[in-house]
Amino acid sequence: MLSTIQDHLKSVTNTLKAFSLKLTGDSADAEDLYQDTAMRIIANADKYQANTNFKAWAVTIMRNVFINNYRKKVRRGVILDQTSNNYYINSGSHDINNDGEGNVAYGELLKMVNRLGEEFRVPFWMAYQGYKYDEIADKLEVPLGTVKSRIFFARKKLQRMYKVANVERA
Repeated sequence: MLSTIQDHLKSVTNTLKAFSLKLTGDSADAEDLYQDTAMRIIANADKYQANTNFKAWAVTIMRNVFINNYRKKVRRGVILDQTSNNYYINSGSHDINNDGEGNVAYGELLKMVNRLGEEFRVPFWMAYQGYKYDEIADKLEVPLGTVKSRIFFARKKLQRMYKVANVERA
């Protein structure tokens, strides 16, 4: 049965990849969605009823995987207010902004980023500006894993630098 499912999966791979790209709009996300779907199809091979429309079954699984992943992302983005007193949250319609402390902290962070070595600073800034990791890898002509590790280590170095700066201020 599993070999039959794998043969069916091979026959609809192009359709599933095109559908995943249509759903996600991004080639990396589409590839992830395809792989998740293929794994789900193989894991549930015993639920497929022979002599039925495999393509429709596979597309339905992909759609469900996409919807479930979307719902998870939405739930992660929801912030629940656990404060016991909402007075401060709902106390008025006039906000008074004082960005002084934030501006100072941001200025310090900029200085810290500029103290990073170029191999860490450049990919970190590109990621901060919204470039995707694969775009950074292409632009810098380095492997994707290198980009990921450099950004990871840049963040770790910045965290250490920020902690040291806060300790010195205290």
